[in-house]
Amino acid sequence: MRSLVSILAFGTLLATQPAAAQASSAAPVCEGSSGYAEAFGGRRTFLWRPDWLTAVKARYATDPALQPARAAMLARADAALTRGPYTVVDKTQTPASGDRHDYMSMGPYWWPDPSRPDGKPYMRRDGHMNPERDTNAFDLTDLEAMSGDVQALSLAYYFTGDERYAAKAAEFLRVWFLAPETKMNPNLNHGQAVPGLVSGRAEGVIDAYRLVRVVEGLGLLDTSSSLTDAERAGLRDWFADLVHWMATSPIGRAEKAATNNHGVYYDLLISEFALYAGMDDVAKTVIGRVGAQRLTPQIAADGSLPQELARTRSLHYSTWTLTAAFDIAQLGQCVGVDLWNFQTEDGRSLRSATNFVAGWAGREAEWPYPELDKTETSGLYEVLQRGAWAWSDPGLAAKAALYQERNAEIDLNLRVPPYGP
Repeated sequence: MRSLVSILAFGTLLATQPAAAQASSAAPVCEGSSGYAEAFGGRRTFLWRPDWLTAVKARYATDPALQPARAAMLARADAALTRGPYTVVDKTQTPASGDRHDYMSMGPYWWPDPSRPDGKPYMRRDGHMNPERDTNAFDLTDLEAMSGDVQALSLAYYFTGDERYAAKAAEFLRVWFLAPETKMNPNLNHGQAVPGLVSGRAEGVIDAYRLVRVVEGLGLLDTSSSLTDAERAGLRDWFADLVHWMATSPIGRAEKAATNNHGVYYDLLISEFALYAGMDDVAKTVIGRVGAQRLTPQIAADGSLPQELARTRSLHYSTWTLTAAFDIAQLGQCVGVDLWNFQTEDGRSLRSATNFVAGWAGREAEWPYPELDKTETSGLYEVLQRGAWAWSDPGLAAKAALYQERNAEIDLNLRVPPYGP
């Protein structure tokens, strides 16, 4: 596999693993671009831990607490058997490049200007989603559907062993990434465009967070013959090309420079895709600078994320950012970088940021910062659940349990079980 350290211009196993890993001598080892393959029967995942999935599988069919998530996942997987495939070439608009294979989406918070006859250029209303972005004029809906279906199908295949699920996921992957007539070009030059203003923005790179589901799902498909070796190589090459684009394109470089959640997600995405493509040195270089370049400037001394608190959906964006940071910390375990225990002299750390939002668990309605929807708790639930594992903290686990029932159907419950020492 090719290396990109020389062009990135970003200038082994973790020796000391986080507390969650230390809690069990049987904790699996993630080894670079091999991921958890050795510990997971050849399945090359990076974020979906084999010990967690194996534990869930052992009680998947009988544990009442798992039945809502199990039923929802299987319902989606069964429905996916009759859907799709999805492709970027069937959108009704054409990107500015003139190439329908280029992905295209619209900024979520941009609306027609009522003072102009054609509404252009659109104007921004932070936190208010314009439903126009979800129409077939753009590719976001298909990207969301494809990645969500691949995730459900791969999980259904893992838990049931039914090859129908793997075969359908493989069909989706061929059409979206490989088939010459339907594949997406590995770039996001036209992501989160603003009508009348710009044909693509750096912020559009974050749309690719949905592809993390695809990479992890591919790991679960490694035990199936639904994809050929040549197709798997083609998928690795596609993601290698996307890494190259992220590292070298003006839009990719601009997103890298973002100082809020977009910068954190950039580091997550390029690291995940680099590991999948076999570019261990790229992932280690990126993740090795996250502590100094992301956590230190973005986390305040009190654990808050000031740039996210300024948003109209501040709780959502705080947990959204932490979710990506947790993913990077997990990937760090694959390349010898410990972010779980990173801390500045004045106490800025993932733990302090987690404690900040955890302090509002059970009283999120009292959150004192701008938040348009205080009923959404899935992000807080995930941060608490995963934080409990990261630091072997029963207190965080107890707070996560406050939100389990109202989030019982989400597939996080199948991928990250409740913490237990």
